[in-house]
Amino acid sequence: MLLSTLTAKGQMTIPKHIRDAMKLRPGDKLEIVLNENQEAVIRPVAKKVDEVFCKLHKPGRQAATLAEMDEAVKKRVKERFK
Repeated sequence: MLLSTLTAKGQMTIPKHIRDAMKLRPGDKLEIVLNENQEAVIRPVAKKVDEVFCKLHKPGRQAATLAEMDEAVKKRVKERFK
């Protein structure tokens, strides 16, 4: 188990083993989300287009229209911020 200590300013250091495994670098953004058990889940925010380019591509699947994308975004925002 790796431990980290919270400072008086609310800051903590992420252990090197975790930073290396997550490929984190100085200046990277992290998203922290509480799950249903009130446990924090830390995820890196995508930094570069190159890292996510074509990740959603599936051969044979038709591209979504702008209207379909807008509707999907609206639905997700409503679900997330009930």
